[in-house]
Amino acid sequence: MVITRSGLVLGATAVTLTTIAVTGLGIHSQGQALFKESPKELIDEVWQVINRQYVDGTFNKLDWPAVRREYLNKSYSDKQQAYKSIREMLKKLGDPYTRFMDPEEFKNLQVDTSGELTGIGIQIGLDEKTKKLTVIAPIEDTPAAKAGILAKDVITKINGKSTEGMDTNQAVSLIRGTAGTAVNLTILRNAQEKQFNITRAKIEIHPVEYSQKQTPAGNLGYIRLKQFSANAGKEMQQAITNLENKQVAGYVLDLRNNPGGLLFSSVEIARMWISNGTIVSTKGRLTNGRFAEEQREVANARALTNKPLVVLVDKGSASASEILSGALQDNKRAVIVGSQTFGKGLVQSVRPLDDGSGMAVTIAKYYTPNNRDINKHGIDPDVKVELTTAQREQLWLKQRDKIATLQDPQFAKAVEVIGKEIAQKGNSRAEKN
Repeated sequence: MVITRSGLVLGATAVTLTTIAVTGLGIHSQGQALFKESPKELIDEVWQVINRQYVDGTFNKLDWPAVRREYLNKSYSDKQQAYKSIREMLKKLGDPYTRFMDPEEFKNLQVDTSGELTGIGIQIGLDEKTKKLTVIAPIEDTPAAKAGILAKDVITKINGKSTEGMDTNQAVSLIRGTAGTAVNLTILRNAQEKQFNITRAKIEIHPVEYSQKQTPAGNLGYIRLKQFSANAGKEMQQAITNLENKQVAGYVLDLRNNPGGLLFSSVEIARMWISNGTIVSTKGRLTNGRFAEEQREVANARALTNKPLVVLVDKGSASASEILSGALQDNKRAVIVGSQTFGKGLVQSVRPLDDGSGMAVTIAKYYTPNNRDINKHGIDPDVKVELTTAQREQLWLKQRDKIATLQDPQFAKAVEVIGKEIAQKGNSRAEKN
């Protein structure tokens, strides 16, 4: 597998409730005409994609050719019947993240290269353990974040409709809508239900914010990375370059509540911090009980700085955030501070189908440089600083001006840790002299 700049996303559970997209993949009008004549063509197209690409070569211990025969032997009078059969067929894989999207649902998953999104600004998925519809993370400064939605919130109702047994596509269909209209979410948090009435909006997201901070550890560069979008690498490069020109002594990279994004973006940004070593390996189809390594991404000796680095993570740090923090941790390039991350270690390919619908297919798992599989577990910080739900609500919802100050417990610990790192590096330099 070649990791490209489009079509591959991390955290296969994630669906962003905004307008996203897949580029570099064509939809063929000829196929649309063919579909009108035979819905079975689409069913077979989906079967073939799974047969070639799905990460589990045992297909959840199914006789996959027999599944094909079963669904092609049925009669279909319209495309809705075909869509229903496709969903049934994919459900047999036992993977809620390999999913089918009808044309309208697929439009909701289109890459918008301008960076302008329409929605409420959350990423959702089915929790792998509970199968409940769960918030992976709200995107900062979006309607969902401002309303008070938090990572790991369980969505129990959408506009009063229960989400029990609902897949992410169905949830997206209910939550999405025109800018200016509202959606009501019932959230379960710490065994208590809360109601959130959220107005949809057009959202322009700049993934990187940065500043200098005068701290007890000295003049530090603070960089907050909100998500791994197509332009995150460019903005990160600008942030590091500008802070280097200001002679900062070290960096705090904040990945808290970063739900992830594009695989290439995480690799691109890791190379700005790591001069040598592996960043991530992806391992595809399971054959004879073993994953074959398909791709290993390495540093390219072009790091922009070698100054001390501390990375902040929490339960809202998922997928691409975990690739970056795992690479920095395993290469001993940074100290990870905060709480255990979300635990998304899957890679999806999102592709269109011939009738304008689409599908997301789990094609690989990713592993950290030390060959750690973090799926369902996450990254364990080097220095654990847990916040209670009350503390998280206070910091992220009520007192956002305290984020990345000494009144932010995780940031305060990061400053303490990086102070020691800076002092140790200074002592090492003095000894060499």
